[in-house]
Amino acid sequence: MTIPGHVESVEPVVRTAGGAVRGRTEDGLTVFRGISYAQPPVGDARFAAPRRARPWDGIRDAYAFGPPPPQDLGIAGATGVPGAAEGDDWLTVNVWTPAPDPAAHRPVMVWIYGGAYKMGHAGSPGYDARRIAADGDVVVVTLNYRVGMEGFAHIEGAPANRGLLDQIAALVWVQDNIVGFGGDPDRVTVFGESAGAGSVAALLAMPRAAGLFRRAVAQSVPGTFFSPELAEDLGAALAAEVGLRPTVTDLSDLAPADLVKAGQALTPKMPGNVARWGQAAPTVTPYAPVVDGEFLPVAPWQALASGASRGVDLVVGHNRDENRLFSAMAGKLGQIGEDRANAALRLYAPGGEDAYRTAFPDASANDLYERVQTDWLFGMPSLHLAEAHLAGGGRAHVYELTWPAPVDGGALGACHALDVPLLFGTFQADMARLLFAGAEPSQEALALSSRFRASWTAFARTGDPGWPAYDTDRRLVQVLDTEPTVAPYPEETSRRLWEGYEFAPLPLVGPRV
Repeated sequence: MTIPGHVESVEPVVRTAGGAVRGRTEDGLTVFRGISYAQPPVGDARFAAPRRARPWDGIRDAYAFGPPPPQDLGIAGATGVPGAAEGDDWLTVNVWTPAPDPAAHRPVMVWIYGGAYKMGHAGSPGYDARRIAADGDVVVVTLNYRVGMEGFAHIEGAPANRGLLDQIAALVWVQDNIVGFGGDPDRVTVFGESAGAGSVAALLAMPRAAGLFRRAVAQSVPGTFFSPELAEDLGAALAAEVGLRPTVTDLSDLAPADLVKAGQALTPKMPGNVARWGQAAPTVTPYAPVVDGEFLPVAPWQALASGASRGVDLVVGHNRDENRLFSAMAGKLGQIGEDRANAALRLYAPGGEDAYRTAFPDASANDLYERVQTDWLFGMPSLHLAEAHLAGGGRAHVYELTWPAPVDGGALGACHALDVPLLFGTFQADMARLLFAGAEPSQEALALSSRFRASWTAFARTGDPGWPAYDTDRRLVQVLDTEPTVAPYPEETSRRLWEGYEFAPLPLVGPRV
């Protein structure tokens, strides 16, 4: 491990393994932005595993976030992140620290953003980590990783899971350099939401990530991991959208922004290809971690049950009404009829649609649709990850967020992504502008937000978030609401429906075309 030196100044300077960086003092913290942890993945490094950043002479100003990786915003054909820096130095980290004192040895929390594996940027305002660092007296690191085709598509001649390999490279950077920023490399917690939580689950199962972190928080783990066959077929379909083959040779000369267009073109066609891509088709994202047998040997649930990462403490949970966000964004909130509900139940429900109708006899078609979508995509993958970790000899703490988003009188419920502004305290940024309707947060929202940060940072410090570890006898979880309580897992009906279900890599179910 490299132990960097440190220079005290008005604008503090930390000497990393690659060179010296100068940060800024902001609101009682020192913040460093846009530090390269790997070389820009362009030119001969395109589609390759990340390469250690080249060292530099002198002092680099670490004042601005690095440019986001090429990505699909999913809005009217737009690409990229408006207002963000431009350039190809996508692989950067940012650090918030109470003081860059090498003797401090504070807990370190490393954030991995979500975004369906096709978008995300550590410089997004919603991921401003100042409140977490200040309230918890911890060092917070956020990182960029490749998304979309650059990071996750199957490309012949390229390693699988390049976005995950980026995350591992960033965690190696943390091990090598975080002491100079006041952090303790032996107390690193990775935390992420949605695709970020799926990344956390993957890291727990990846041999290359072993020893790089001690604790993990996974918020709304998606159950979508691809088999090699499905990934290969989707990769071919993506490349075909730009008239090319899915090879490094064919795609390397295509500009990253043009490659993003392949995903934009394929995404709206996916729901019509259930016969070919099965459960992956309606997710409208052709990207996910691939259980490739090398970097990711088996799916996270199988890996944890066999004892992988049994020494890593885990917090994992989900939101009660995850799918309502996607229904609202599609303009279908509360409007799902029998035909669409039946199709979802047939595609996703263990035991078929009758099992859900029997278990929830008074539920409307709309409610059954929302329940099975939430259960399949986030709820049960999250719970099963905890149970797999227990089976493998690990310890897990489980939570469920039940506090509803304030917009439209609570119509969205405790929907997907609501936990992000609550954790970061960023109520006027990114998705929070929809969930909180631009209004100032209420006192109960502020109290719950503070509770999130207190629990997450306590876990990073001690391994105890403040509620009992989960077990399969009492099944106690933290229910996060106006008055947080510890209670038996609230979704017991769903749990029983999914008991014994195996979250295996999603297969290719139909013939290739």
